[in-house]
Amino acid sequence: MRIPLPRPRSLAGQLFAMQAVLLTVVVAGYALATYLSHRSEAEEAAGRQAASVARSVADSPSVREAIRSSDPSARLQPYAVAVVRDTDVDFVTIMDPRGIRWTHPDPAQIGLPFQGHTGPALQGRTFTETYTGTLGPSVRAVTPVRDGDRIVGLVSAGIRVEEIGRRVQEQLAALLAVAAGALGLGAIGTYVINARLRRHTHGMNATELSHMHDYHQAALHAVREGLLMLDGQFRVALINDGGRELLGVDQEEDVVGRSVAELGLPAPLTGALLASEPRVDEVHLTADRVLVVNTSPVTGGQRRGSVVTLRDVTELQSLMGELDSERGFTQALRSQAHEAANRLHTVVSLIELGRAEEAVEFATAELELAQALTDQVVAAVSEPVLAALLLGKTAQANERGVELVVSPDSRLDDGLLPEALPSRDLVTILGNLIDNAVDAAQGGVRPRVTVTALTEEDGSELVLRVGDTGPGVDPDRTEELFRLGYTTKPSGPGGRGLGLALVRQAVSRHGGTLAVTSGGDGGAVFDVRVPLRETAGAVVNGVGGAV
Repeated sequence: MRIPLPRPRSLAGQLFAMQAVLLTVVVAGYALATYLSHRSEAEEAAGRQAASVARSVADSPSVREAIRSSDPSARLQPYAVAVVRDTDVDFVTIMDPRGIRWTHPDPAQIGLPFQGHTGPALQGRTFTETYTGTLGPSVRAVTPVRDGDRIVGLVSAGIRVEEIGRRVQEQLAALLAVAAGALGLGAIGTYVINARLRRHTHGMNATELSHMHDYHQAALHAVREGLLMLDGQFRVALINDGGRELLGVDQEEDVVGRSVAELGLPAPLTGALLASEPRVDEVHLTADRVLVVNTSPVTGGQRRGSVVTLRDVTELQSLMGELDSERGFTQALRSQAHEAANRLHTVVSLIELGRAEEAVEFATAELELAQALTDQVVAAVSEPVLAALLLGKTAQANERGVELVVSPDSRLDDGLLPEALPSRDLVTILGNLIDNAVDAAQGGVRPRVTVTALTEEDGSELVLRVGDTGPGVDPDRTEELFRLGYTTKPSGPGGRGLGLALVRQAVSRHGGTLAVTSGGDGGAVFDVRVPLRETAGAVVNGVGGAV
Protein backbone atom coordinates (compact mmCIF):
# COMPACT_ATOMS: atom_id res chain seq x y z
CA MET A 1 0.00 0.00 0.00
CA ARG A 2 1.40 3.34 -1.02
CA ILE A 3 1.36 5.95 1.70
CA PRO A 4 0.43 9.37 0.26
CA LEU A 5 2.97 12.03 1.05
CA PRO A 6 1.67 15.26 2.49
CA ARG A 7 1.40 18.06 -0.02
CA PRO A 8 3.85 20.93 0.59
CA ARG A 9 2.33 23.94 2.27
CA SER A 10 1.13 26.63 -0.11
CA LEU A 11 3.17 29.77 -0.66
CA ALA A 12 0.63 31.80 1.29
CA GLY A 13 0.77 29.28 4.17
CA GLN A 14 4.56 29.35 4.23
CA LEU A 15 4.59 33.14 4.29
CA PHE A 16 1.99 33.19 7.05
CA ALA A 17 4.01 30.78 9.20
CA MET A 18 7.22 32.70 8.58
CA GLN A 19 5.58 36.05 9.34
CA ALA A 20 3.90 34.68 12.48
CA VAL A 21 7.21 33.34 13.82
CA LEU A 22 9.02 36.54 12.90
CA LEU A 23 6.35 38.68 14.54
CA THR A 24 6.46 36.54 17.71
CA VAL A 25 10.25 36.74 17.90
CA VAL A 26 10.21 40.51 17.36
CA VAL A 27 7.54 41.13 20.00
CA ALA A 28 9.19 38.75 22.50
CA GLY A 29 12.60 40.30 21.90
CA TYR A 30 11.18 43.78 22.29
CA ALA A 31 9.45 42.76 25.54
CA LEU A 32 12.63 41.22 26.94
CA ALA A 33 14.74 44.21 25.96
CA THR A 34 12.16 46.55 27.46
CA TYR A 35 12.06 44.52 30.67
CA LEU A 36 15.84 44.63 31.08
CA SER A 37 15.90 48.30 30.26
CA HIS A 38 13.11 49.08 32.70
CA ARG A 39 14.84 47.08 35.45
CA SER A 40 18.07 48.96 34.92
CA GLU A 41 16.20 52.25 34.83
CA ALA A 42 14.26 51.26 37.97
CA GLU A 43 17.49 50.56 39.87
CA GLU A 44 18.93 53.90 38.77
CA ALA A 45 15.73 55.68 39.78
CA ALA A 46 15.78 53.94 43.18
CA GLY A 47 19.38 55.08 43.69
CA ARG A 48 18.44 58.68 42.86
CA GLN A 49 15.43 58.53 45.16
CA ALA A 50 17.49 57.10 48.04
CA ALA A 51 20.20 59.75 47.55
CA SER A 52 17.61 62.51 47.49
CA VAL A 53 16.03 61.28 50.75
CA ALA A 54 19.43 60.83 52.41
CA ARG A 55 20.53 64.41 51.51
CA SER A 56 17.25 65.82 52.73
CA VAL A 57 17.66 64.09 56.09
CA ALA A 58 21.34 65.10 56.36
CA ASP A 59 20.48 68.75 55.66
CA SER A 60 17.71 68.89 58.27
CA PRO A 61 18.63 71.22 61.23
CA SER A 62 16.68 69.04 63.64
CA VAL A 63 18.96 66.12 62.80
CA ARG A 64 22.08 68.17 63.66
CA GLU A 65 20.47 69.33 66.92
CA ALA A 66 19.57 65.73 67.85
CA ILE A 67 23.12 64.61 67.16
CA ARG A 68 24.40 67.24 69.62
CA SER A 69 22.06 65.97 72.34
CA SER A 70 23.03 63.41 74.96
CA ASP A 71 20.67 60.70 73.50
CA PRO A 72 20.46 61.09 69.69
CA SER A 73 18.51 57.83 69.16
CA ALA A 74 15.57 59.03 71.28
CA ARG A 75 14.97 61.98 68.97
CA LEU A 76 16.15 60.54 65.63
CA GLN A 77 14.35 57.16 65.64
CA PRO A 78 10.80 58.63 65.48
CA TYR A 79 11.98 61.09 62.81
CA ALA A 80 13.51 58.29 60.69
CA VAL A 81 10.32 56.21 60.93
CA ALA A 82 8.26 59.20 59.80
CA VAL A 83 10.59 59.81 56.83
CA VAL A 84 10.33 56.14 55.74
CA ARG A 85 6.56 56.39 55.89
CA ASP A 86 6.37 59.63 53.91
CA THR A 87 9.06 59.12 51.24
CA ASP A 88 8.37 55.56 49.99
CA VAL A 89 11.79 54.20 50.93
CA ASP A 90 12.36 51.00 52.89
CA PHE A 91 14.76 52.31 55.51
CA VAL A 92 16.57 55.43 56.78
CA THR A 93 19.58 54.79 59.00
CA ILE A 94 21.31 57.64 60.84
CA MET A 95 24.69 56.77 62.40
CA ASP A 96 27.74 58.34 63.94
CA PRO A 97 30.98 58.73 61.91
CA ARG A 98 32.14 55.32 63.18
CA GLY A 99 29.06 53.63 61.67
CA ILE A 100 27.19 52.95 64.94
CA ARG A 101 23.44 53.12 64.20
CA TRP A 102 21.25 55.69 65.94
CA THR A 103 18.17 54.62 63.97
CA HIS A 104 16.94 51.47 62.19
CA PRO A 105 13.57 50.01 61.08
CA ASP A 106 14.33 47.17 63.51
CA PRO A 107 14.96 48.80 66.94
CA ALA A 108 17.05 45.77 67.94
CA GLN A 109 19.66 46.84 65.40
CA ILE A 110 20.17 50.28 67.01
CA GLY A 111 23.66 50.59 68.51
CA LEU A 112 25.09 47.97 66.17
CA PRO A 113 27.55 48.75 63.36
CA PHE A 114 26.15 49.73 59.94
CA GLN A 115 26.51 46.97 57.30
CA GLY A 116 27.87 48.60 54.23
CA HIS A 117 30.50 50.99 53.02
CA THR A 118 30.94 54.44 54.51
CA GLY A 119 34.40 55.46 53.29
CA PRO A 120 33.33 57.84 50.46
CA ALA A 121 30.78 59.50 52.77
CA LEU A 122 33.46 60.11 55.42
CA GLN A 123 35.40 61.89 52.68
CA GLY A 124 32.43 64.21 52.17
CA ARG A 125 30.83 62.54 49.11
CA THR A 126 27.38 61.08 48.57
CA PHE A 127 27.43 57.70 46.88
CA THR A 128 25.05 54.82 46.02
CA GLU A 129 25.58 51.06 46.02
CA THR A 130 23.72 47.75 46.01
CA TYR A 131 24.44 45.89 49.20
CA THR A 132 22.94 43.02 51.23
CA GLY A 133 22.26 44.16 54.77
CA THR A 134 19.90 43.18 57.58
CA LEU A 135 16.84 43.80 55.33
CA GLY A 136 18.29 41.88 52.40
CA PRO A 137 19.69 43.23 49.10
CA SER A 138 18.97 46.88 48.64
CA VAL A 139 19.95 49.92 46.62
CA ARG A 140 21.16 52.43 49.14
CA ALA A 141 22.71 55.89 49.31
CA VAL A 142 25.09 57.15 52.03
CA THR A 143 25.76 60.85 52.63
CA PRO A 144 27.55 62.84 55.40
CA VAL A 145 25.88 65.08 58.00
CA ARG A 146 27.90 68.31 58.37
CA ASP A 147 28.02 70.70 61.28
CA GLY A 148 30.08 73.48 59.92
CA ASP A 149 33.23 71.92 58.51
CA ARG A 150 32.97 68.81 60.64
CA ILE A 151 31.26 65.54 59.69
CA VAL A 152 29.21 64.69 62.74
CA GLY A 153 27.24 61.77 61.34
CA LEU A 154 26.14 59.72 58.32
CA VAL A 155 22.70 59.07 56.80
CA SER A 156 21.83 56.02 54.68
CA ALA A 157 18.50 55.63 52.84
CA GLY A 158 17.66 52.59 50.73
CA ILE A 159 15.06 50.62 48.75
CA ARG A 160 15.05 46.84 48.75
CA VAL A 161 15.78 45.09 45.46
CA GLU A 162 12.65 43.02 46.03
CA GLU A 163 10.59 46.19 46.01
CA ILE A 164 12.31 47.36 42.83
CA GLY A 165 11.46 44.00 41.19
CA ARG A 166 7.82 44.38 42.20
CA ARG A 167 7.67 47.79 40.52
CA VAL A 168 9.24 46.39 37.35
CA GLN A 169 6.80 43.49 37.31
CA GLU A 170 3.89 45.90 37.37
CA GLN A 171 5.37 47.70 34.38
CA LEU A 172 6.12 44.36 32.73
CA ALA A 173 2.50 43.25 33.09
CA ALA A 174 1.34 46.36 31.25
CA LEU A 175 4.08 45.83 28.64
CA LEU A 176 3.05 42.20 28.09
CA ALA A 177 -0.57 43.25 27.65
CA VAL A 178 0.47 45.77 24.97
CA ALA A 179 2.78 43.18 23.33
CA ALA A 180 -0.02 40.60 23.29
CA GLY A 181 -2.34 43.11 21.66
CA ALA A 182 0.29 43.98 19.08
CA LEU A 183 0.91 40.29 18.41
CA GLY A 184 -2.81 39.64 18.02
CA LEU A 185 -3.31 42.57 15.65
CA GLY A 186 -0.22 41.54 13.69
CA ALA A 187 -1.45 37.95 13.42
CA ILE A 188 -4.87 39.09 12.19
CA GLY A 189 -3.31 41.46 9.63
CA THR A 190 -0.91 38.76 8.48
CA TYR A 191 -3.74 36.25 8.12
CA VAL A 192 -5.85 38.69 6.06
CA ILE A 193 -2.94 39.53 3.77
CA ASN A 194 -2.01 35.89 3.29
CA ALA A 195 -5.61 34.89 2.66
CA ARG A 196 -5.64 37.38 -0.20
CA LEU A 197 -2.31 36.04 -1.41
CA ARG A 198 -3.71 32.51 -1.24
CA ARG A 199 -6.58 33.55 -3.50
CA HIS A 200 -4.20 35.12 -6.01
CA THR A 201 -1.86 32.12 -6.05
CA HIS A 202 -4.76 29.61 -6.02
CA GLY A 203 -3.22 27.80 -3.06
CA MET A 204 -0.07 26.79 -4.95
CA ASN A 205 3.29 26.50 -3.29
CA ALA A 206 6.54 28.07 -4.51
CA THR A 207 7.64 24.97 -6.45
CA GLU A 208 4.33 24.76 -8.30
CA LEU A 209 4.47 28.47 -9.13
CA SER A 210 8.03 28.08 -10.44
CA HIS A 211 7.04 25.10 -12.60
CA MET A 212 4.01 26.99 -13.91
CA HIS A 213 6.23 29.93 -14.87
CA ASP A 214 8.61 27.60 -16.71
CA TYR A 215 5.76 25.91 -18.57
CA HIS A 216 4.28 29.32 -19.31
CA GLN A 217 7.48 30.59 -20.87
CA ALA A 218 8.02 27.39 -22.86
CA ALA A 219 4.45 27.46 -24.19
CA LEU A 220 4.74 31.10 -25.24
CA HIS A 221 7.83 30.43 -27.34
CA ALA A 222 6.53 27.12 -28.73
CA VAL A 223 3.13 28.32 -29.95
CA ARG A 224 3.30 29.53 -33.54
CA GLU A 225 0.06 31.46 -33.32
CA GLY A 226 0.23 34.98 -32.01
CA LEU A 227 -0.74 35.60 -28.39
CA LEU A 228 -1.25 39.07 -26.99
CA MET A 229 -2.39 39.93 -23.46
CA LEU A 230 -3.69 43.41 -22.67
CA ASP A 231 -4.31 44.91 -19.22
CA GLY A 232 -7.34 46.93 -18.19
CA GLN A 233 -5.91 50.08 -19.81
CA PHE A 234 -5.29 48.23 -23.12
CA ARG A 235 -1.54 48.22 -22.58
CA VAL A 236 0.55 45.27 -23.69
CA ALA A 237 1.08 42.98 -20.72
CA LEU A 238 2.54 40.07 -22.69
CA ILE A 239 3.32 39.21 -26.30
CA ASN A 240 4.91 36.02 -27.64
CA ASP A 241 7.27 35.56 -30.58
CA GLY A 242 4.42 34.64 -32.92
CA GLY A 243 2.51 37.78 -31.99
CA ARG A 244 5.54 39.97 -32.69
CA GLU A 245 6.02 38.36 -36.10
CA LEU A 246 2.36 38.58 -37.14
CA LEU A 247 1.97 42.20 -36.00
CA GLY A 248 5.31 43.25 -37.51
CA VAL A 249 6.79 44.24 -34.15
CA ASP A 250 10.58 44.14 -33.86
CA GLN A 251 11.72 41.17 -31.79
CA GLU A 252 14.17 43.42 -29.92
CA GLU A 253 11.68 46.20 -29.27
CA ASP A 254 10.25 46.39 -25.76
CA VAL A 255 6.51 46.90 -26.22
CA VAL A 256 5.37 45.64 -22.82
CA GLY A 257 3.61 48.48 -21.02
CA ARG A 258 2.85 50.40 -24.22
CA SER A 259 -0.68 51.07 -25.40
CA VAL A 260 -2.02 49.13 -28.40
CA ALA A 261 -2.66 52.46 -30.10
CA GLU A 262 1.12 53.12 -30.10
CA LEU A 263 2.07 49.96 -32.04
CA GLY A 264 1.41 51.49 -35.46
CA LEU A 265 -1.14 48.85 -36.51
CA PRO A 266 -3.86 49.48 -39.12
CA ALA A 267 -6.82 51.39 -37.73
CA PRO A 268 -9.40 48.55 -38.06
CA LEU A 269 -7.07 46.10 -36.29
CA THR A 270 -6.33 48.63 -33.54
CA GLY A 271 -10.06 49.21 -33.10
CA ALA A 272 -10.66 45.46 -32.73
CA LEU A 273 -7.94 45.19 -30.06
CA LEU A 274 -9.33 48.20 -28.17
CA ALA A 275 -12.91 46.94 -28.26
CA SER A 276 -14.40 45.97 -24.90
CA GLU A 277 -16.67 43.30 -26.37
CA PRO A 278 -15.21 39.97 -27.57
CA ARG A 279 -14.37 39.45 -31.24
CA VAL A 280 -14.67 36.04 -32.89
CA ASP A 281 -12.79 35.06 -36.08
CA GLU A 282 -12.55 38.60 -37.45
CA VAL A 283 -10.42 38.98 -40.57
CA HIS A 284 -7.98 41.90 -40.58
CA LEU A 285 -5.23 42.96 -42.93
CA THR A 286 -1.80 44.25 -42.00
CA ALA A 287 0.81 45.48 -44.46
CA ASP A 288 1.58 41.97 -45.71
CA ARG A 289 -0.65 39.50 -43.86
CA VAL A 290 -4.26 38.41 -43.52
CA LEU A 291 -4.99 37.72 -39.85
CA VAL A 292 -7.88 36.08 -38.04
CA VAL A 293 -8.34 37.85 -34.70
CA ASN A 294 -10.12 36.56 -31.60
CA THR A 295 -10.39 38.57 -28.39
CA SER A 296 -11.73 37.45 -25.03
CA PRO A 297 -12.01 39.64 -21.91
CA VAL A 298 -10.42 38.51 -18.65
CA THR A 299 -12.88 39.09 -15.84
CA GLY A 300 -12.79 38.47 -12.12
CA GLY A 301 -15.40 40.76 -10.64
CA GLN A 302 -14.04 43.56 -12.82
CA ARG A 303 -12.47 43.90 -16.23
CA ARG A 304 -8.81 43.00 -15.92
CA GLY A 305 -7.87 43.06 -19.59
CA SER A 306 -8.21 40.78 -22.59
CA VAL A 307 -6.49 37.88 -24.32
CA VAL A 308 -5.96 38.18 -28.08
CA THR A 309 -5.09 35.30 -30.39
CA LEU A 310 -3.83 35.87 -33.93
CA ARG A 311 -3.76 33.34 -36.76
CA ASP A 312 -2.03 33.91 -40.07
CA VAL A 313 -4.35 32.94 -42.95
CA THR A 314 -2.42 34.73 -45.69
CA GLU A 315 -1.48 31.50 -47.44
CA LEU A 316 -4.93 30.04 -46.84
CA GLN A 317 -6.60 33.12 -48.31
CA SER A 318 -4.36 32.93 -51.36
CA LEU A 319 -5.18 29.25 -51.80
CA MET A 320 -8.88 30.02 -51.43
CA GLY A 321 -8.54 32.66 -54.14
CA GLU A 322 -6.83 30.17 -56.40
CA LEU A 323 -9.52 27.61 -55.60
CA ASP A 324 -12.22 30.11 -56.51
CA SER A 325 -10.42 30.74 -59.80
CA GLU A 326 -10.22 26.99 -60.46
CA ARG A 327 -13.91 26.65 -59.73
CA GLY A 328 -14.60 29.45 -62.14
CA PHE A 329 -12.45 27.80 -64.76
CA THR A 330 -14.27 24.50 -64.20
CA GLN A 331 -17.64 26.18 -64.54
CA ALA A 332 -16.49 27.93 -67.68
CA LEU A 333 -15.19 24.66 -69.14
CA ARG A 334 -18.48 22.98 -68.29
CA SER A 335 -20.38 25.75 -70.03
CA GLN A 336 -18.02 25.64 -73.00
CA ALA A 337 -18.42 21.86 -73.15
CA HIS A 338 -22.18 22.36 -73.22
CA GLU A 339 -21.82 24.94 -75.98
CA ALA A 340 -19.42 22.67 -77.88
CA ALA A 341 -21.94 19.85 -77.64
CA ASN A 342 -24.64 22.11 -79.04
CA ARG A 343 -22.37 23.17 -81.90
CA LEU A 344 -21.42 19.55 -82.56
CA HIS A 345 -25.07 18.55 -82.70
CA THR A 346 -25.62 21.43 -85.14
CA VAL A 347 -22.79 20.20 -87.36
CA VAL A 348 -24.09 16.61 -87.25
CA SER A 349 -27.61 17.75 -88.04
CA LEU A 350 -26.38 19.79 -91.03
CA ILE A 351 -24.50 16.74 -92.34
CA GLU A 352 -27.56 14.52 -91.88
CA LEU A 353 -29.57 17.06 -93.86
CA GLY A 354 -27.03 16.76 -96.69
CA ARG A 355 -25.68 20.26 -96.19
CA ALA A 356 -22.06 19.29 -95.63
CA GLU A 357 -20.58 22.51 -96.98
CA GLU A 358 -22.57 24.61 -94.50
CA ALA A 359 -21.54 22.22 -91.69
CA VAL A 360 -17.85 22.66 -92.56
CA GLU A 361 -18.24 26.42 -92.79
CA PHE A 362 -20.00 26.56 -89.39
CA ALA A 363 -17.39 24.38 -87.64
CA THR A 364 -14.48 26.28 -89.21
CA ALA A 365 -15.89 29.64 -88.12
CA GLU A 366 -16.24 28.48 -84.50
CA LEU A 367 -12.70 27.08 -84.50
CA GLU A 368 -11.23 30.25 -85.97
CA LEU A 369 -13.06 32.38 -83.37
CA ALA A 370 -11.67 30.36 -80.47
CA GLN A 371 -8.17 30.30 -81.93
CA ALA A 372 -8.26 34.01 -82.66
CA LEU A 373 -9.10 34.71 -79.01
CA THR A 374 -6.23 32.53 -77.81
CA ASP A 375 -3.81 34.05 -80.31
CA GLN A 376 -4.84 37.56 -79.29
CA VAL A 377 -4.26 36.93 -75.59
CA VAL A 378 -1.00 35.02 -76.01
CA ALA A 379 0.35 37.54 -78.51
CA ALA A 380 -0.25 40.39 -76.06
CA VAL A 381 0.68 38.60 -72.85
CA SER A 382 3.09 35.71 -73.29
CA GLU A 383 3.73 35.38 -69.55
CA PRO A 384 2.09 31.94 -69.03
CA VAL A 385 0.36 32.52 -65.67
CA LEU A 386 -1.23 35.81 -66.68
CA ALA A 387 -2.14 34.42 -70.14
CA ALA A 388 -3.91 31.45 -68.57
CA LEU A 389 -5.66 33.74 -66.11
CA LEU A 390 -6.89 36.03 -68.91
CA LEU A 391 -8.18 33.13 -71.00
CA GLY A 392 -10.06 31.70 -68.04
CA LYS A 393 -11.49 35.06 -67.00
CA THR A 394 -12.53 35.70 -70.63
CA ALA A 395 -14.56 32.50 -70.64
CA GLN A 396 -16.09 33.36 -67.27
CA ALA A 397 -17.00 36.86 -68.43
CA ASN A 398 -18.60 35.52 -71.59
CA GLU A 399 -20.73 33.18 -69.53
CA ARG A 400 -22.00 36.20 -67.59
CA GLY A 401 -22.65 38.22 -70.72
CA VAL A 402 -19.64 40.51 -70.36
CA GLU A 403 -17.02 41.01 -73.07
CA LEU A 404 -13.45 40.86 -71.77
CA VAL A 405 -10.84 42.23 -74.16
CA VAL A 406 -7.09 42.67 -73.94
CA SER A 407 -6.10 46.13 -75.12
CA PRO A 408 -3.74 46.49 -78.09
CA ASP A 409 -1.30 48.34 -75.84
CA SER A 410 -0.62 45.16 -73.83
CA ARG A 411 2.89 43.76 -74.15
CA LEU A 412 4.27 41.46 -71.50
CA ASP A 413 6.88 38.96 -72.64
CA ASP A 414 7.71 35.78 -70.80
CA GLY A 415 10.73 35.96 -68.46
CA LEU A 416 10.52 39.69 -67.70
CA LEU A 417 9.04 39.33 -64.23
CA PRO A 418 11.57 38.85 -61.40
CA GLU A 419 11.44 35.99 -58.93
CA ALA A 420 10.68 38.49 -56.17
CA LEU A 421 7.26 39.01 -57.78
CA PRO A 422 5.54 35.60 -57.43
CA SER A 423 2.80 34.56 -59.82
CA ARG A 424 0.42 34.05 -56.89
CA ASP A 425 0.49 37.78 -56.14
CA LEU A 426 -0.14 38.60 -59.82
CA VAL A 427 -3.16 36.28 -59.80
CA THR A 428 -4.41 37.97 -56.61
CA ILE A 429 -4.03 41.45 -58.10
CA LEU A 430 -5.30 40.94 -61.62
CA GLY A 431 -7.87 38.23 -60.80
CA ASN A 432 -9.62 40.32 -58.13
CA LEU A 433 -9.59 43.47 -60.29
CA ILE A 434 -11.15 41.56 -63.21
CA ASP A 435 -13.78 39.92 -60.97
CA ASN A 436 -14.81 43.31 -59.56
CA ALA A 437 -14.86 44.86 -63.03
CA VAL A 438 -17.09 42.05 -64.41
CA ASP A 439 -19.44 42.45 -61.44
CA ALA A 440 -19.61 46.20 -62.07
CA ALA A 441 -20.16 45.91 -65.84
CA GLN A 442 -22.67 43.07 -65.74
CA GLY A 443 -26.22 44.12 -66.53
CA GLY A 444 -25.23 47.29 -68.34
CA VAL A 445 -25.55 48.19 -72.02
CA ARG A 446 -22.84 46.43 -74.04
CA PRO A 447 -20.88 45.47 -70.89
CA ARG A 448 -17.17 45.28 -71.43
CA VAL A 449 -14.01 44.91 -69.38
CA THR A 450 -10.69 46.06 -70.83
CA VAL A 451 -7.41 44.66 -69.50
CA THR A 452 -3.99 46.15 -70.15
CA ALA A 453 -0.78 44.42 -69.04
CA LEU A 454 2.58 45.85 -70.02
CA THR A 455 6.03 46.81 -68.81
CA GLU A 456 7.58 50.23 -69.24
CA GLU A 457 10.09 50.53 -72.06
CA ASP A 458 13.00 50.69 -69.60
CA GLY A 459 11.72 47.59 -67.81
CA SER A 460 11.46 49.39 -64.48
CA GLU A 461 7.76 48.97 -63.86
CA LEU A 462 4.89 46.54 -64.42
CA VAL A 463 1.57 48.16 -65.30
CA LEU A 464 -1.74 46.33 -64.86
CA ARG A 465 -4.83 48.32 -65.82
CA VAL A 466 -8.45 47.12 -65.67
CA GLY A 467 -11.36 49.27 -66.89
CA ASP A 468 -15.08 48.55 -67.06
CA THR A 469 -18.29 50.06 -68.40
CA GLY A 470 -20.06 49.94 -65.05
CA PRO A 471 -21.51 52.81 -63.01
CA GLY A 472 -18.08 54.07 -61.99
CA VAL A 473 -16.72 55.11 -58.59
CA ASP A 474 -17.85 57.96 -56.37
CA PRO A 475 -14.77 60.23 -56.03
CA ASP A 476 -15.64 60.82 -52.36
CA ARG A 477 -15.55 57.09 -51.59
CA THR A 478 -12.46 55.93 -53.41
CA GLU A 479 -10.54 55.34 -50.19
CA GLU A 480 -13.34 53.13 -48.83
CA LEU A 481 -12.99 50.79 -51.83
CA PHE A 482 -9.83 49.31 -50.39
CA ARG A 483 -11.06 48.96 -46.83
CA LEU A 484 -11.67 45.43 -45.60
CA GLY A 485 -15.40 44.62 -45.73
CA TYR A 486 -16.41 47.34 -48.19
CA THR A 487 -18.70 46.05 -50.95
CA THR A 488 -21.62 47.18 -53.07
CA LYS A 489 -22.82 43.60 -53.64
CA PRO A 490 -24.96 41.35 -51.42
CA SER A 491 -22.92 39.40 -48.90
CA GLY A 492 -22.37 35.75 -49.73
CA PRO A 493 -21.73 32.81 -47.44
CA GLY A 494 -18.09 33.64 -47.04
CA GLY A 495 -18.53 37.39 -46.75
CA ARG A 496 -17.60 40.07 -49.25
CA GLY A 497 -15.32 43.09 -49.45
CA LEU A 498 -11.98 41.24 -49.21
CA GLY A 499 -10.85 41.31 -52.85
CA LEU A 500 -9.76 44.93 -53.23
CA ALA A 501 -8.25 44.89 -49.72
CA LEU A 502 -6.09 41.91 -50.77
CA VAL A 503 -5.14 43.74 -53.97
CA ARG A 504 -4.02 46.75 -52.00
CA GLN A 505 -2.04 44.54 -49.63
CA ALA A 506 -0.27 42.68 -52.44
CA VAL A 507 0.58 45.90 -54.27
CA SER A 508 1.91 47.55 -51.11
CA ARG A 509 3.97 44.46 -50.25
CA HIS A 510 5.94 44.91 -53.50
CA GLY A 511 6.33 48.66 -53.15
CA GLY A 512 3.76 49.50 -55.82
CA THR A 513 0.93 51.99 -56.16
CA LEU A 514 -2.77 51.50 -56.77
CA ALA A 515 -4.99 54.23 -58.23
CA VAL A 516 -8.60 54.40 -59.35
CA THR A 517 -10.01 56.93 -61.83
CA SER A 518 -13.06 57.34 -64.02
CA GLY A 519 -12.87 55.81 -67.51
CA GLY A 520 -13.96 57.21 -70.83
CA ASP A 521 -17.00 54.89 -70.89
CA GLY A 522 -18.18 56.14 -67.51
CA GLY A 523 -16.87 53.17 -65.56
CA ALA A 524 -13.89 52.82 -63.26
CA VAL A 525 -10.26 52.26 -64.22
CA PHE A 526 -7.93 50.61 -61.70
CA ASP A 527 -4.26 51.23 -62.37
CA VAL A 528 -1.56 49.14 -60.65
CA ARG A 529 2.13 49.92 -60.96
CA VAL A 530 4.71 47.59 -59.43
CA PRO A 531 8.47 48.32 -59.61
CA LEU A 532 10.50 45.50 -61.18
CA ARG A 533 13.98 46.66 -60.21
CA GLU A 534 15.59 46.21 -56.80
CA THR A 535 16.41 49.93 -56.77
CA ALA A 536 12.74 50.81 -56.89
CA GLY A 537 11.28 52.89 -54.10
CA ALA A 538 10.54 51.58 -50.66
CA VAL A 539 7.34 49.79 -49.86
CA VAL A 540 4.34 52.07 -49.78
CA ASN A 541 1.88 51.18 -47.05
CA GLY A 542 -1.24 52.22 -48.85
CA VAL A 543 -2.47 53.24 -52.28
CA GLY A 544 -1.08 55.75 -54.69
CA GLY A 545 -1.67 59.44 -54.59
CA ALA A 546 -4.35 59.25 -57.29
CA VAL A 547 -6.77 57.49 -55.01
